[in-house]
Amino acid sequence: MSQTCLLCVALLVVAMATGGRAVGVNWGKMATHRLPPKKVLKMLVENGFDKVKLFDADSDMLEALTGTDIEVMVGIPNYMLEEVSIDQQRAADWVDENVTSWRYTGGVNIKYVAVGNEPLLRAYGGNYSRPTLRALKKIQKALDDSGLGSHVKATVPFNADIYTSPGPHPVPSAGHFQPETRETVLKILAVLSENNAPFVVNIHPFLSAYGDKYFPVDFAFFGVAKTRVSDGEAVYTNVLDASFDTLVWSLRKAGYPDMPIIIGEIGWPTDGDKNANVKMAKEFNQGLLRHVTGGKGTPARNGSMEVYLFSLMDEDDKSIAPGPFERHWGIFEFDGKPKYGLDLSGHGGDTNLVNVEGVDYLPRRWCILDPAATDLTDLNDSVNYACSFSDCTSMGYGSSCNHLDLHGNASYAFNMYYQVKNQEAGACVFSDLAVVIDRDPSDDKCRFPVMIAYGSLAAAQGKTIDLVVAVMGGMATLLFLLLREARVA
Repeated sequence: MSQTCLLCVALLVVAMATGGRAVGVNWGKMATHRLPPKKVLKMLVENGFDKVKLFDADSDMLEALTGTDIEVMVGIPNYMLEEVSIDQQRAADWVDENVTSWRYTGGVNIKYVAVGNEPLLRAYGGNYSRPTLRALKKIQKALDDSGLGSHVKATVPFNADIYTSPGPHPVPSAGHFQPETRETVLKILAVLSENNAPFVVNIHPFLSAYGDKYFPVDFAFFGVAKTRVSDGEAVYTNVLDASFDTLVWSLRKAGYPDMPIIIGEIGWPTDGDKNANVKMAKEFNQGLLRHVTGGKGTPARNGSMEVYLFSLMDEDDKSIAPGPFERHWGIFEFDGKPKYGLDLSGHGGDTNLVNVEGVDYLPRRWCILDPAATDLTDLNDSVNYACSFSDCTSMGYGSSCNHLDLHGNASYAFNMYYQVKNQEAGACVFSDLAVVIDRDPSDDKCRFPVMIAYGSLAAAQGKTIDLVVAVMGGMATLLFLLLREARVA
């Protein structure tokens, strides 16, 4: 039996064991070192995920998904919306390359095309409003013309900030779409309705707690909350139900009371903020799964809720403009190790997630501040430099490495840079302040990672040094930073 067939059988067995109620998950690739897609696929199958959402149409990911029954949502990044929106042939070419060529018998089970990712987000200032609508129409037409229109639907993943409930004491039944985006949203709703496509919304209760220090954190979870919101006969005890029903009411008022809703992103980060840790993430996600698979639904809409957990693995190359926690949403570490037990069936047991096996790592060595260093004049600049090119978000306030002293902070920054640069000898110098050791400097709270031996730089030569990095500097470095920050999650 081929490996692909074995994976299909494994997926079927897991689905039967969980009652076919496995949930979806977001699989991103904004990491400096990525696990091979085949290993990620094995992780998806063995843990019982039956749906996966991609942020683009990465050919390596799609190749790995070939031959499985996993439902796939492929994405068109925001930066491509304008190009696709102005030319029907370009839209047809995109569909042919990224959908039609993969969706054959025994191929990839593509079910949705996500046109953009939160393109109407307020931070974008309306730049993607017109391209999103036009691109949605053209992609759906291309799907129809290819004969896939009845099987693959184009949709738009929205952020929850496109709808609101006004007043000092907002209630879901007062919900409506935001005035500044309402016209565009109504036109998009008409296209979705005409094609029997779902409304996709990203809801993040964590952000409610992050953005408002007075927000009652218990209201973000699914236990017995002290905070309650009464809306007529309906009583809300958590953010998800309140936000979801605000959308339901907004859709009703717009004339689409029965439009199906998919929660495209929902989760809880494990680092990068005082409210981001493993304990809270586990409590939130397990409560979420128990809640959405129970079949009860919300006061305004009964039935199970379709969700995609956010996200599969940590991504150390994501923009931290929204906050340092952006790189820590994964239920798995960057190397495929589960962060905590999670019962995906929603039963609530402390089921261990399946670990990725056979992962190749760089040698067990770390770069730290030399204990013998006496002249620390350049230390601050060196730490800032290291953190400019690597992920130091675990050192922030309330984060897992926030307790480190001066020596620990410098060592953590030096090591993160050293690992991202594939342990290149020249990456552990820092004005002669650093030294390489073979003893793990981690403590019970703060992990000093050793990077996996995969990625754009490491993959070509395994554990050897990519010499191109050594000469990277000046304008090339500046260009790299600008491009990295411009990339879309």
